[in-house]
Amino acid sequence: MKRLLGRRSDYLPVLVCLLAIFVLLLLPTGYEDAQIYQEAEHCRARVTACDDSSIIDTGLVRAGEQRCTLLLLSGSFKGEEATGINMLNGSLEQDKLFVPGDTALVLVNQKDGAITSVSMVDHYRLHAELLLAGLFVALLVLFAGRTGVRALLSVALTVLAVWKVLVPCYLRGANPVWVGLGVTLFLTVLIISLVYGFDRRAAAAVSGAALGVLVACLMGMAFTDLFQIHGAVMSYSESLLYSGYQDLNLTRIFMASIFIGASGAVMDLAVDITSAVREVVEKKPEIGWKEAAQSGMNVGRAAMGTMTTTLLLAYSGGYISLLMVFMAQGTPLDNILNYKYVSAEILHTIVGSFGLCTVAPFTALTSGILLTGRRNNAPEPAAE
Repeated sequence: MKRLLGRRSDYLPVLVCLLAIFVLLLLPTGYEDAQIYQEAEHCRARVTACDDSSIIDTGLVRAGEQRCTLLLLSGSFKGEEATGINMLNGSLEQDKLFVPGDTALVLVNQKDGAITSVSMVDHYRLHAELLLAGLFVALLVLFAGRTGVRALLSVALTVLAVWKVLVPCYLRGANPVWVGLGVTLFLTVLIISLVYGFDRRAAAAVSGAALGVLVACLMGMAFTDLFQIHGAVMSYSESLLYSGYQDLNLTRIFMASIFIGASGAVMDLAVDITSAVREVVEKKPEIGWKEAAQSGMNVGRAAMGTMTTTLLLAYSGGYISLLMVFMAQGTPLDNILNYKYVSAEILHTIVGSFGLCTVAPFTALTSGILLTGRRNNAPEPAAE
């Protein structure tokens, strides 16, 4: 266990992270008892037969319903047979079809201990997802050792912070920008501390990353208004308005998503620059803070180009089909650039790049100041 966690002096960030994960696991979201699922149970079921006679084919589009004979594999009615209804709405994106032998996730509605209806939710993919996650965990720990374990802790912490804090606060109408900044700063402090421990390197990297995120936040807020982008541009956001959450400020949520999305790359660059400055200071202890900061800037310049491309590919990758539609229809470039979906992605990419451009000088400066000088000459353990 000690070999996985690291030196004794590095235990504190790990313990704090584990404590935060434990607290978040116990923290209720407040939405566990949603009315829509109070009289229903999610179960795994095997499809034994299908009746497609009620499906209406119109070209590529299918509508109607598919009736599936099911053997329930879990839940209160395990081992029983039931008939599930798979509604088709004519949407290739949302619709699914089942064949005998498939394993499905179904929603069993019951009353007085008897099944009233069964709805087909989707194909059951949890086993495959767990297999993929298990392979990732195994490879990460195998090749990265205790650093991989710390990376897994940071992933778990991030997922729980988003699911247990960020999303519930947004649903309750809290200010999305302030909540987003708070969650991002919390994650930045703990994730970077898992790399360095609670020392000057962590302080330098956190300071630079926080300033970069703040710049991205301010730029996102200013240019979202200038671009006249409504938050409904986010997928599924409009459904919230029709589900009793009409008071949500979707535009503010969109603003927060800009700097939250860029925060990972910002943290990465801040850690790279801080590590580089620390290495320079260790090799040349008499170096001044200005020269150390300049060395950090040189590293930052080299990394910013690839980081910006990373953001561009990450954001544009999900819109390949939209770009194909534009090209197939011969849409003029000025039309493309003025569509709100495209404008929103441009905003995401460029504002995120602003965060990267500013985190480099910020982190180089804070690292140069904090990691040089007589008081800082005592050697610190290198980050694993």
